Amino acid sequence: MTAAAEPLIGVINAGSSSLKFSFYEGERRILTGQVDGIGARPSASATGPDGEKIMPPDLGAKPPTVPSEVLPAILPWARDRLGDRRLAAVGHRVVHGGLRYSRPARVTAELLAELEALVPLAPLHEPHNLAPIRMALTLNPELPQVACFDTAFHRTAPEVDQAFALPYAFFEEGIRRYGFHGLSYEYIAGVLGQFDPRAAAGRTIVAHLGNGSSMCAMVGGRSVASTMGFTAVDGLPMGTRCGSLDPGVILYLMDELGMGARAIEDMIYKQSGLLGVSGLSSDMRALLASDDPRARLAVDLYVYRLARELGSLAAAAKGIDALVFTAGIGQHAATIRERVCRDAGWLGVELDAAANHSGGPRISTSASRVAVWVTPTNEELMIARKTLQTAGAMSP
Repeated sequence: MTAAAEPLIGVINAGSSSLKFSFYEGERRILTGQVDGIGARPSASATGPDGEKIMPPDLGAKPPTVPSEVLPAILPWARDRLGDRRLAAVGHRVVHGGLRYSRPARVTAELLAELEALVPLAPLHEPHNLAPIRMALTLNPELPQVACFDTAFHRTAPEVDQAFALPYAFFEEGIRRYGFHGLSYEYIAGVLGQFDPRAAAGRTIVAHLGNGSSMCAMVGGRSVASTMGFTAVDGLPMGTRCGSLDPGVILYLMDELGMGARAIEDMIYKQSGLLGVSGLSSDMRALLASDDPRARLAVDLYVYRLARELGSLAAAAKGIDALVFTAGIGQHAATIRERVCRDAGWLGVELDAAANHSGGPRISTSASRVAVWVTPTNEELMIARKTLQTAGAMSP
């Protein structure tokens, strides 16, 4: 007798000008692709189950202007390749789940209304996460959809880590540290035991370094502290986001320079970070290749903040057994890893230069008190898993 096929799960990860999509058969990815440059010059790419390039969705004569407009092209494209098999559900990355959601949730009208109220906490992400959900509801109202939250993994952090030193009433209203990149951290926590059981059971700091950058301290695979806070603009400098900023600077910009809230929002989210300091680019590769003094300053500031936050997170975890680098910069920028590890020598980190140059996976010496690893993350697989579990739990 032939075994029943695994359920088909779609995964949507929408940004401000791009949309990633994948289709899984159980945990095996059988189709994946991306549309970039949405709103300017959109271009699509796609790969099949063995990583081979395949014909991407046709975006039509009228190119999409926002990521949600890509869905009408993606769903029929996927149906043509999946044959008669139907999607069991579609999962979406949603950056902010607020206080209520510590696990994935089936999409309903009530859930969408709750998440809409969280847009001010993640203005760069949440609107683009929610728009494809609404589009999918319009295209196929019967298709189950699941929201998977980047904040959920950090709900295990202790109250003392979540609280700001503001009047307690604000804390009760939800003004607290949430943390983000949780889908990435949860994936790393899940695979860590395969290559470092000691770290999986102990104290690990994960550096998710990309256009959006953050770090998380985990003890026994659970989040205890993160560099990001109330919003995803906090913590480390990023591609275009400023990271930690004295709130007095915001008051000064308002009172002395006459800047309004929206102008400040645009500046701290879209004009700061590596781009703002360098004046050249938000791309770490371009800055590392540049001899411009401001490019060097931007890289130096990025590394300096990483080193400071590493010490802070080690204190929160009461020690460190392992350091893991992941995401675009973390996986591919050997120079950044080398500089961070050199600055972390006081913690017991000893870098293996040859291993670091080749990309690891282990880049620390055998004598290093702290094991240092480089490993890819897989947020889409986490979304697929959670969507399958959530949709299955709600099936009749």
